[in-house]
Amino acid sequence: MSKIWFITGATRGLGTDIAKAALAAGHSVVATGRNRQALTQALGSDNDRLLTVALDVTDQGQASAAVEAAVARFGTIDVLVNNAGYGHLGFFEETSDEDARQQFETNVFGVFYVIRAALPVMRQARRGHIFNISSIAGLRGGAGASLYCASKHALEGFSESLAREIEPLGLRVTLVEPGRFRTDFLAPDSIRFAGKEIDDYVEASRQLQSYFAQQNGQQAGDPAKLAAALVRLADEANPPLRFVAGPDAVEQTEAKIDLLQGDLDTWRALSVSTNGEYA
Repeated sequence: MSKIWFITGATRGLGTDIAKAALAAGHSVVATGRNRQALTQALGSDNDRLLTVALDVTDQGQASAAVEAAVARFGTIDVLVNNAGYGHLGFFEETSDEDARQQFETNVFGVFYVIRAALPVMRQARRGHIFNISSIAGLRGGAGASLYCASKHALEGFSESLAREIEPLGLRVTLVEPGRFRTDFLAPDSIRFAGKEIDDYVEASRQLQSYFAQQNGQQAGDPAKLAAALVRLADEANPPLRFVAGPDAVEQTEAKIDLLQGDLDTWRALSVSTNGEYA
């Protein structure tokens, strides 16, 4: 059955590939991004199955207007993909409060704004699927990525809670947790680094930036294949709450499970000893 997809961050990278995959599967797409001309360059001109809409997800008014435009054109939203986001990397002490606010404004509050706008439409239809694009960084922390990991961990907790709230209404949520995919995530015009230097971190910070520069364009993951996987998941009657994408992400998830199990087993006696001896 043909569905109406609403995708944020569709001007390039994974967002563009998801839009193309949905269109190729016969669905209709509302593709959004900060630059509407860039959307047209990536996906072509608007037609009977494609609507491009300018949307900066950090602007709550624009989020509402974009959803209204989608409903005015197609009548509903069946699949919502919150893909817009970026990575702010660097050691925590070298970042600023403003860095943190901007990271969360896009990666967390941007998702809040779009979902708040779209949920009434999806609730009324009593059907729909929300994909929140997280990261393996939403499951495990990494040195030099404290702000980014924090934002994705926040998205994970929010999405898991939201899934329980709206499942009785016929709506589903899937967290997508990719590993390293060959998108523009590590491109110089996408990634951001901490601006302050602290002597104790300088060498490690420089090595980190050099490593990411070397990895840019060399990632093993194919975003077109991930996009096709999401199109398949959108047709599943019982989609997963979490979809780990890529062999590297699977390996890191298994390592995180082992770490959690190890801590739980090691400290089990102390953990269960904390109940009070109440009458």
